[in-house]
Amino acid sequence: MRSSVTRGRAPRAGEVRVRRAVARDAKRLTRLVTSSRAYEGPYAPMVAGYRIGPAYIEAHAVHVAVDDERVLGFYALVLSPPELDLMFVADDAQGRGIGRLLIAHLRDEARRAGLAAVRVVAHPPAEGFYLGVGAERTGTVRARPPAVMWDRPELRLTVGGAH
Repeated sequence: MRSSVTRGRAPRAGEVRVRRAVARDAKRLTRLVTSSRAYEGPYAPMVAGYRIGPAYIEAHAVHVAVDDERVLGFYALVLSPPELDLMFVADDAQGRGIGRLLIAHLRDEARRAGLAAVRVVAHPPAEGFYLGVGAERTGTVRARPPAVMWDRPELRLTVGGAH
């Protein structure tokens, strides 16, 4: 599948595009988080009861990858201090370039905001993905029970270069 962001033209049927999230996306984004296979087993408590509400979408730079209005993934960028707060790709959409498309879009948004880099505190199984898109490991964020029960990799995603 070829993923692209449409600019200045209407998307073609089946084409993946990234758009700003709106309040009506909240339930779909919540479902994406709470149903993610990446959070099964010992990671399940982290997303149990998790909710993304319209207020969160309004307050942050939340963008969704959509295919004919089906949400395939999303990210939330916090501008100050610059950090990737959330990023999820639907289980059945993984391996199709959606994550890379979202990272490219995030870089464009961060560049427009004048940022040089974005901090990423990754879910441990996702570290390889972030390294693959050019992030550099900067350290480890220690567990904070009961909220987070495991250490997480801390990375820096530079904005300037394309990867």
